[in-house]
Amino acid sequence: MGLSTHVLDTMHGCPAAGMAVALYSTQGEQATLIKRLVLNHDGRTDAPLFDNASLRTGTYRLTFDVAAYFKAKGVVLPEPNFLGSVSLDFGIAHADEHYHVPLLVSPWSYSTYRGS
Repeated sequence: MGLSTHVLDTMHGCPAAGMAVALYSTQGEQATLIKRLVLNHDGRTDAPLFDNASLRTGTYRLTFDVAAYFKAKGVVLPEPNFLGSVSLDFGIAHADEHYHVPLLVSPWSYSTYRGS
C-alpha cells in the first residue's frame, strides 16, 4: 500500500474531514513539495500518498493545516494560534513495507506513531 495518512480530530471525536495536507521530500533542512491534498470524509486521502511502486527510501515531511481546519469548524482560537500547522518528519527505511502516518490532533495537542 506504500504510504498513507489518517487524521482524527480528538476535540470533536471525528475524522478531520477537509484538513489540508502537504507532502514533501526532505534533504537536511531543504524540503521539496511533492503534493498537496485535502482529507476526505473519513480523514484520509482518496488514494495512497505513494503506492507500492512509487515509494522510495528517504526522508519526508507531512504538514497538516491544523489551525485552518479548526477555524473552519467554528472553534475560536487565540491569536497567535498554539498550533498553526503540524509538521511530521519521518524516514522510509524499507520501500517494500507499508508506512502509515496517523495524526491525532486538537487545537492544543497532537500525537503520532507508525501505524499499520
